[in-house]
Amino acid sequence: MARRRIGQESFRFQGGIGSCRNSSLDELSNLIDWSPVDVALTGIYRAAKGEPAWPPLALFKAMLLAVWYDLSDVKLAEALDDRGSFRRFCGFSSSEPTPERTTFVRLRKALVELELDKVLFDQIAAQLKAKAIRVKAGTLVDATIITSASQSDGDAHWVKHKGKPAVHGFKAHVGADADTALVCD
Repeated sequence: MARRRIGQESFRFQGGIGSCRNSSLDELSNLIDWSPVDVALTGIYRAAKGEPAWPPLALFKAMLLAVWYDLSDVKLAEALDDRGSFRRFCGFSSSEPTPERTTFVRLRKALVELELDKVLFDQIAAQLKAKAIRVKAGTLVDATIITSASQSDGDAHWVKHKGKPAVHGFKAHVGADADTALVCD
């Protein structure tokens, strides 16, 4: 039952390459006591075809993000691959691979089988409620590629999404508040 080791970026020097600013997810992660969740997930091992399994706590944190940001498994995998704040929240460094969508399907199935799905989500909600914190579920609009008018545009870059041809242009990230539908940056 081999497990992957993730998050080795913490060994880098602070303030140098790889340093980043804190986000609300970083603050939120620090407010939660993850140890009871980690203990409850100890016996879960879900990997495909003998590959090392991802740490269940990192996957559970990713599933929390999926709930909070209303992401499908496909969009969650893409967001983990693309967003630094999501990677940090789950414990992945910026230079390592992240789980693909079927990993979340397998974890969700295991949580349901062990009747941990609702229990663990409720446990996190109770911790946040005890600290008078309310996490509102919102919608995250994935990156959109905007093609540049000319390949000589100095501000544009070659942008590529998985499985699609490279495009000379820009990546636009847009978020919208779920309650008001106001677009925020």
